[in-house]
Amino acid sequence: MKTIPAGKFKDQCLKIMDRVVQTRAPVIVTKRGNPIVRVVPYSRDRTSSSSLAASILKEDGDVFGTGEKWNADLP
Repeated sequence: MKTIPAGKFKDQCLKIMDRVVQTRAPVIVTKRGNPIVRVVPYSRDRTSSSSLAASILKEDGDVFGTGEKWNADLP
């Protein structure tokens, strides 16, 4: 993986982003020799396998109820 100092990244940001998109190769930006960020190409296909987002297709009935009868004194 290619690394680049933050100052150089600042000067050439748009060129580096174009190169990352074309080559699909990430670039790590360093500050004083320490990695601080990784520039990667954006991908909509990337989903977490543990995520339940958009997994409910249809809701029927009372989604918060248990179906149990409850004898409570009503005022």
